[in-house]
Amino acid sequence: MIRVETDARGVATLSLSRADKHNALSAELIGALHGEANRLARDNAVRVVVLAADGPTFCAGGDLGWMRAQMTTDAATRRDSANQLASMLGALNALPKPLIGRIHGNAFGGGVGMACICDVAIGVAGTKFGLTETKLGLIPATIGPYVLARMGEAAARQVFMSSQLFDAQRACDLNILSRVVDADALDAAIEAEVAPYLNCAPGAVAAAKALALRGGISDEQVANSIDALIAQWEGDEAPEGIAAFFEKRKPRWAMPAG
Repeated sequence: MIRVETDARGVATLSLSRADKHNALSAELIGALHGEANRLARDNAVRVVVLAADGPTFCAGGDLGWMRAQMTTDAATRRDSANQLASMLGALNALPKPLIGRIHGNAFGGGVGMACICDVAIGVAGTKFGLTETKLGLIPATIGPYVLARMGEAAARQVFMSSQLFDAQRACDLNILSRVVDADALDAAIEAEVAPYLNCAPGAVAAAKALALRGGISDEQVANSIDALIAQWEGDEAPEGIAAFFEKRKPRWAMPAG
């Protein structure tokens, strides 16, 4: 599900390793990421974390099989699942180390959220992005506080509800990405972000990041996002949208071709 490699300098690369499923966020992947975020936070030998992914896609968003399962389970299990997703995002967002996103491929839905919890995210020209949840009868709920904090309301409202796809340069304009580079320049760009931290006091870096996060996303915002996700799971649009996806048909709200 995940792969972690730490070099002699203390640079840890945390890779989503579910390439056959386009690194979609399943319950297992969410749990593994949360556990690793907690471990990295405690590891004094780790000075910088790079968030990366295996395969052609950075992250396709939430695993729809996992989403579909939420609609057939009991309310307590649904809330627990939503809490696990929110807790994983919160743990990575508040990681007391610099978190640098290596966005080498497409990022949709939760993949955009994963980019937005990074302190810096570098993307490759030609990749695609999109908050694609509403097309499926879902909403960008638990990632919402992080996406809104990164983009600001005015920018977010351009792409938050429409499920439209956009390119890496627009993702940069929306502040999802810090900059865009060609694929062959990505590793050098990541190294350029990593290197300065290796001359900084790790404790001071952690304290400075905590200061930057202070007054940001509140517990109330996170709780509201969990409630919103559960409400959508329990409505009638999400079951229809996800069923249509698996049945390879258009959902009832989609306009006919032409």
